[in-house]
Amino acid sequence: MVRRPRERRREGGLTPTARSPRRNRLTSIGTEGAEAILGGVLEVLARVGMLVEDDEARALLMAAGCRENGERILYPADTVRRALEPIPKAIRFFDQNGNPAFATDDDVPRFGTAVNCVQVLDPRTGDYRPCLLSDIADHGRVQEALHHIDMAAALGYPSDVDPETEAVESARALMDATRKPVFFTGHDEHGVRLIWEEMAARAGGMGNLADKPFGLDLIGPVSPLKLGGETCQRLLMAARLNLPVVCYPAIFPGMACPLTLAGAIAQATAESLAGIVISQLAQPGAPVMSGSSVMPMDMRRADMAIGSPEYTLAGLGAADVFDHLGIPCWVGSGCTDAHEVGPQALAEASASLHGTCLSGTALTHNLGVLSSGRTGSLEMLVACDELAAMASRFGAGIEVSPDTIATEVIARAALDNSFLTDPHTLERYATEMWIPQIFRREGIENWTEAGRPDLRARLREKTLDLLEDA
Repeated sequence: MVRRPRERRREGGLTPTARSPRRNRLTSIGTEGAEAILGGVLEVLARVGMLVEDDEARALLMAAGCRENGERILYPADTVRRALEPIPKAIRFFDQNGNPAFATDDDVPRFGTAVNCVQVLDPRTGDYRPCLLSDIADHGRVQEALHHIDMAAALGYPSDVDPETEAVESARALMDATRKPVFFTGHDEHGVRLIWEEMAARAGGMGNLADKPFGLDLIGPVSPLKLGGETCQRLLMAARLNLPVVCYPAIFPGMACPLTLAGAIAQATAESLAGIVISQLAQPGAPVMSGSSVMPMDMRRADMAIGSPEYTLAGLGAADVFDHLGIPCWVGSGCTDAHEVGPQALAEASASLHGTCLSGTALTHNLGVLSSGRTGSLEMLVACDELAAMASRFGAGIEVSPDTIATEVIARAALDNSFLTDPHTLERYATEMWIPQIFRREGIENWTEAGRPDLRARLREKTLDLLEDA
């Protein structure tokens, strides 16, 4: 049976999702391509190696069979494969109340926002401006209210907070505003430890947090082929605390890696696996995720192009590789290179969201950003919530069963054309077809009579309503 669209949160609590078998995935490179890229990854790690700027991590690697080549560490293929074996095949996340939220192997797509954009688009004034700590609270309240946002994040860096405490204050403001799981990043291991400690205090202790995690630390290798000391220490800390991390680089084809998508995926995967190996050597079986944020460049002006088909393809290709390895991963989607919530933004976000939902990848992030990831927009996030609902329905396919083929209904209702009032129709009329909440379906007369309402105005109105109701 092909999976149904998932049930979503209702007012007052989380509605459990019925699980059904995963259908065939739309793949970007497939099993043969994944194995070929993995061969390239292992060659890069063994032949070129990584610059590892942390003595503790280097010692772990050397004890596991890696060897030094000048400043670089070479990773033998068998060492990499052994280290990856204990990785959990799925990570289960909870809300702050300890209730199950979602898992990375869910049969239905889950969505998260972007994190730490350099500016925000103010939904009240329409101005592009630096982010404030009060904006982070707004981000959390809106994400709490949006039914298709499963994992929350701060859409910007607050500029009105001391840089030394910005990361923990942002995390605290976000957690005060939403009970959903959150993902975050920090400037160094000390700031990240403060965030984990804040979460542990809310969970009743670090052990409770490890048992029911509601946080995810975003850790990034540096391209090309470098693991900084701060990256290594965060990986080691999280592994020993048994707390989940996602380890993957933001990589620019043609500038910090090969221009070809396969080459970019291979190098990004090598960088990710180099960090993941350190995590597993510190604590075999520590929860870890990956992915690949390959950031294609429009070489005409060296502009990022995360609204491009190549951005989605690269993410799905990396997902094929990590799925082949049995490592949980996420994919970037629902983002745009446009600077405003208009036709380009919606077209690019919709195309990528449909692609990731068809792929079967469970966790998708980066919803709600404009300007190639530089601008966080609550209006865009509200739009992406609608697009994610549509893409989820499309990705769910068609349920085929005796009940849905409905030969009995045809035999019963065809004779007098009573389909409209048949019990089969009445039981399903509100659920069989996806119903938009913002997009309009109506005759042109009603649309004209309503003043030809503008979608951007509707998005702004919905966003402000969510902020006022929270």
